[in-house]
Amino acid sequence: MTPGDLQALTSRAPDRRVAYGADSSQYGELRVPPGPGPHPVAILIHGGCFKAAYANAHELGAMGDSLKAVGVATWNVEYRRLGESGGGWPGTYLDIGRAVDHLRALAMAHNLDMDRVVVVGHSAGGHLAMWAAARSRLPTASPLYVADPLPIRGVVDLAGPVDMTANIAGYEAACRDSVVTSLLGGTPAAVPERYAHASAIQLLPLGIPQVLVLGEHEEFVPRPYADTYVQAATRAGDAIRLMLIPGVGHFEIAMPNTSAWPWVASAIRSLLEGKLPPDVAPAGAKRPGLGSRQRIAPHRFALGPANEGCCPIWQ
Repeated sequence: MTPGDLQALTSRAPDRRVAYGADSSQYGELRVPPGPGPHPVAILIHGGCFKAAYANAHELGAMGDSLKAVGVATWNVEYRRLGESGGGWPGTYLDIGRAVDHLRALAMAHNLDMDRVVVVGHSAGGHLAMWAAARSRLPTASPLYVADPLPIRGVVDLAGPVDMTANIAGYEAACRDSVVTSLLGGTPAAVPERYAHASAIQLLPLGIPQVLVLGEHEEFVPRPYADTYVQAATRAGDAIRLMLIPGVGHFEIAMPNTSAWPWVASAIRSLLEGKLPPDVAPAGAKRPGLGSRQRIAPHRFALGPANEGCCPIWQ
């Protein structure tokens, strides 16, 4: 599928659109399930190569609707991106941090459970989701540092870069623009501290469960870079899964009307409980040749040689 397919998804109007800053791009869409709560929350961060011209919060509205329907509130955030005043370093990161922390101001009125908050991001938003989960590890001298960031229970990175120093040329080719060096205001050689303060891999251990999701036909984040992060996080003592979903590409993993959604939804539900997804197939998943509750060996989602083009297994 293409960016246009993701952007064409329809969604219901949010329950509230709330500004967390003065800029027109500093707002979030709040969707809250019916009932008294307290409601767990998924913070959603859209992608688009960090460029205002490429995407906006509408892209994850359908995901917000789907999560609301199963009892999860969502805070779908917009933020300043490249091409907007204040976008780039440090504004884009400061916006994400400020948006995440603004949940505290919404919690009481909407009975949001601040002990059950996860962050979910797609593509460039996956990078920002990982950063939001890692920012408690920032040094006090960092321009991105805040003293009391909102605690996060887990993070789902839907094909977002976890190391901004890796694969710059490949990522920028996929985005058709110099988006990484523009976002951070220079190359890793010119501004190494910015790359260090932006990259989750350089802030390990995060201390929370993490799930990385790639489609079989992923183009923006080649698997070796995800493998490198999983290995580094594991060595640092973090709980992590790498979920590889067959038959889908970069955009399907953010779309609740595709075969990838049961796996993504399962990851979100598990992280809200403070744990990694279980070693069983999620309900509703289509798995040719396997029962939906067949147990398989735990470690990470992968495509085994005998299952190429078939179905996710745990290796």
